Amino acid sequence: MSDADGSRPDGRISSHIAHNARVWNYWLGGKDHYEVDEQVGDMVTSMYPSIGEVARADRQFLGRAVRHLAGEEGVRQFLDVGTGLPTVDNTHEVAQRIAPDARVVYVDNDPIVLTHARALLTSSAEGRTNYVDADARDPRAIIEAASETLDFDQPVAIMLLGILNFVLDTDEAASIVRELVDAVPSGSYVVLTHPTLELGGEGNKEAMAFWNENAKPPITARTGAEIAAFLDGLELVEPGLVSCARWRDDEATQVAQYGVVARKP
Repeated sequence: MSDADGSRPDGRISSHIAHNARVWNYWLGGKDHYEVDEQVGDMVTSMYPSIGEVARADRQFLGRAVRHLAGEEGVRQFLDVGTGLPTVDNTHEVAQRIAPDARVVYVDNDPIVLTHARALLTSSAEGRTNYVDADARDPRAIIEAASETLDFDQPVAIMLLGILNFVLDTDEAASIVRELVDAVPSGSYVVLTHPTLELGGEGNKEAMAFWNENAKPPITARTGAEIAAFLDGLELVEPGLVSCARWRDDEATQVAQYGVVARKP
């Protein structure tokens, strides 16, 4: 694997331990991963064959949610926390097709993501795209850095796709959501996906245990009730908390990954 700008890898990059951003990229058919990521990805797939479907459904959910918010709801600002490696139809691409003046801030603390994001996540001429190197566990730092690009007096869509599952303590995960929501005004949104052992995902328990022993960061599943509690005080957009594959796509095959969009009243 080579870096997008030809520079040497960041000292934080470990090529001998599988990492979520790279394994996810592998499941999505990308090329930005190491052999160890393929090995772990293949083992997880052998234990939980639908994981590739989950990855694809999560990406498709992102597109539908952003199209809804930028199109029907008129949202022009997006804060994408836990960006992952750029693939196709990233948040800014979907939003700026509808609203060229949309502003998007990506947040991640993975050095490989940082390298690729700076090279590939470019904005339309009318809008703005920026990248913040920060940890999801530090919402205050995220808001402070993102405020250079986003106007927090205007509605913001907070994108939390497949990120809270890496915050093992549920109270801490809830606190992260609460602090981010507190920073945005009425009319803002939270877009969230999260793996579960519900929705037919019981077989993922063994695969998650394998992941936690052989890759990083460690991951946890949560119930629908636990995920819904993250959104206390918010209004769920129809159809509410459902399999992310089924959010506004009734014909899709259900996957064991919840998806939801919620509005701050």
